[in-house]
Amino acid sequence: MDEILEILEKDARASAQEIAKMTGKSAKSVSEAIKKYEKQGVILKYKTIINKESLKVNHKIVRALIEVSVTPQKNLGFDFLAERIYKFPEVKSCYLVSGTFDLLLVIEGRDIQTVASFVAEKLAPMEHVRATVTHFLLKKYKEDGDILKGKSENRRIAISY
Repeated sequence: MDEILEILEKDARASAQEIAKMTGKSAKSVSEAIKKYEKQGVILKYKTIINKESLKVNHKIVRALIEVSVTPQKNLGFDFLAERIYKFPEVKSCYLVSGTFDLLLVIEGRDIQTVASFVAEKLAPMEHVRATVTHFLLKKYKEDGDILKGKSENRRIAISY
């Protein structure tokens, strides 16, 4: 992968001038490369990773991983079903995976009941969906390569004999 893309992937706020210093290229050539990547759809958007658990808000979002087994349609394969599923607003990510299940979804809802309703009323009844397994996320330690919380202090009481 291009070193400009690697830098932006780690820090989307890096300026063309900063990237130029890191790569030894001119700021103009870096800016042109970034514009080209944006136009080609290589760079889709710039993203901030927020540690939502550290926000002092009473209303927390519930996230779940849902494994989905489907029967692919003739001449359409998995892509058609995946597209129908990932268009739901609750679906934040959708992956085709190997193993027992075919798709892995990341779902967000305002509470457990919202996620359960999505599975029971929208996902499971879909034609060609054979089975689902839902895993609720209890705590995030690391996301997209970034550790979300610093090393915690050991709160165990030392025992001596």
